[in-house]
Parts: sequence; C-alpha cells; structure tokens
Amino acid sequence: MKKVWNAEEKLQYERALQAKGYRYIVGVDEVGRGPLAGPVVCAAVVMPLEENDLIVGVDDSKKVSIKKREILSEEIKKRAIAYTMVEVSEKTIDEINILEATKLGMKQAVEGLILPDGSKPEIVLTDGNMTLDIDLPQFSVVHGDALSYSIGAASIIAKVYRDGMMDEYAKQYPHYGFDQNKGYGTAAHIQGIKEYGLCPIHRRTFTKKF
Repeated sequence: MKKVWNAEEKLQYERALQAKGYRYIVGVDEVGRGPLAGPVVCAAVVMPLEENDLIVGVDDSKKVSIKKREILSEEIKKRAIAYTMVEVSEKTIDEINILEATKLGMKQAVEGLILPDGSKPEIVLTDGNMTLDIDLPQFSVVHGDALSYSIGAASIIAKVYRDGMMDEYAKQYPHYGFDQNKGYGTAAHIQGIKEYGLCPIHRRTFTKKF
C-alpha cells in the first residue's frame, strides 16, 4: 500500500526548532555529487511552516517523478520566504574535491539568503553529515531530504535546476546523453567518453580511468 504523505512527519525537526523559539529555519541540500560531468548545485530555502502554507508532496527529490518535481519546484519557489541556488563548477570540484565543493556551495547558498524583512536566518538544517563554515547554529540530518520538509524542498529545487542545466549541456555536447543521464556514469555516457573523449564539463578527477 502506498504511504500517504504526512506533513507532521516531515516537520518533526522544524517543529522541534520552532518550540525552541526559532522562526527562520533554513533547509540546505545538494544535487550532483556523484556525476562524472557538470556542477554540483546547492540550494538553501526558508519555507513558511504554517499549516495553510505547506506544500503537499515535498519529499526527497529522488522519490518524486520528473513531472511532479517540476510542479513542486515552481510551487516551492513561489511560496518560499527566501531561497538561493549556487552552482559549483566541475573545475572547482577538480581543484578542491567534491566534499569541499559541496560544503562551499552550501555555505554560499546559506549566506546568500535575503529575507524580506531584512532579518537573517536563525538556524540551518543540512542534509547528510555536513558541518558548514557558517556563523549560524546548524544541525545535520542524515537522509534529511526524506525526513525534513525544508531540506526536501531544497533538494527538489536544486534537482530541477541542475537537470535543466544538463538538458542544455546535452545540446552543446550531444555525444554523452546528458539529457538522459544528467552526467552520471551510465553505460551510454561511458561509451561516449570512449568514442569522443572528454568534453569541457567533465570532471577530470572523476574520469581519470577513461
């Protein structure tokens, strides 16, 4: 039986923080740590958490269909109190490694948030087991994109944004199937590398064996 979307289940971390007096809670996530090509994209979002403002269906972006993701992404961006997205290029990934590139993108995404009333975010929920170099209290949630509404919202807008980028790159570099694989190392992608070599958006540190 399909599990019904449960708002309060997704808001357990947010509600606990609200009970401690926090108002502006940031959810942060990344998309694209594993691909052989393209940037890693990090998103930070502050969502309204009142009952009437909740968006049904927000979840880990990987669990949501493409069409539903695109609809949710537009709704999240429309309703968000504030959101930012940051791309960290394949060149930077090669220079400082993917973990540091992800932390850098998350830090820049959080620091780029501008709230409408001029106040600053108060606490950050990050996906995974990340400690960011920021001046705000932070709390890491393993599988946070599935367990936290705010992190899930960040994962969805980051995923839709990055997928759109890779679709555009597919037109520029048609030999690798980026529109299908989004830069991940599928058989067709690897075959493209073997036949045509690397293109400018390939991560050199991820493709040494090719």
